[in-house]
Amino acid sequence: MNDAALRRIWLCADDYGLSEGVNRAIRDLISRRRLNATSAMVVGPAIGRAEVAALQDVAAASPRCAIGLHVTLSAPFRPLTMHFRPLDGGLFLPFPKMLRAGLLRRLDPGLIEDEVAAQLAAFRELFGRAPDFVDGHQHVQLFPQVRDGFLRAVKQAVPGAWVRQGGRRKPLAKLLGTPKALVLDILSAQFRKRAARADIAFNPAFAGAYDFSKQSDFGVLMDQFLEGLPDGGLVMCHPGFVDETLASLDPLTTQREAEHGYLASDQFPALLAANKVTLS
Repeated sequence: MNDAALRRIWLCADDYGLSEGVNRAIRDLISRRRLNATSAMVVGPAIGRAEVAALQDVAAASPRCAIGLHVTLSAPFRPLTMHFRPLDGGLFLPFPKMLRAGLLRRLDPGLIEDEVAAQLAAFRELFGRAPDFVDGHQHVQLFPQVRDGFLRAVKQAVPGAWVRQGGRRKPLAKLLGTPKALVLDILSAQFRKRAARADIAFNPAFAGAYDFSKQSDFGVLMDQFLEGLPDGGLVMCHPGFVDETLASLDPLTTQREAEHGYLASDQFPALLAANKVTLS
């Protein structure tokens, strides 16, 4: 196949650092060359030196694997900055409350900026370098007011990094069939405008959102994600192996194993080839 005809996309596994089971699954897929990006949570419980070194080793053996910061500003995690507000029992707010607070203009973008800057500094200290890109856990970087502090921190600390926007750029009729994707598209419109104004690069399109509460066929979903995704587009995924830490922190458990199973299978590279897509 002529390489010029291929669409080159990012396939990014979120949540490195959430648990050792999630970390192992992500590293396994990188070693198989089934991922070309992952984003790490520096406030997660499984982001110690050994886990970081293991990720760097497997990424170094891959032709091109980007490692980014997964900015985390929602429960059940704690901020790195002592003065961060609002909190709920010492934790970040749950993401629905965080979104509501942003929509009602009840957040302080300055406090957001300080926390994002602290997480960027923690990434640099752990990995010995700046992140290749910066995204957000539960898409928090797209929220009103959050996006202002987020983009200022990125511009100041890592002006060469790109950031994740969540707009698919599908026709509205298709977006209406997937409410989560529609919400992300609406939030991303303002995010893209602000990022462009700050001269911060971002992915041209996004896919990967689906209803995690349903036992979906991930192969069917991946085929849908690739449809119409342009060159340079990004697909988000959440592979993982279930362990006690994951079960205690996140409702997305067994579906992570389904994602890993599909991405590790022979079906996945066949799907990429059929859609003229490459991760290289």
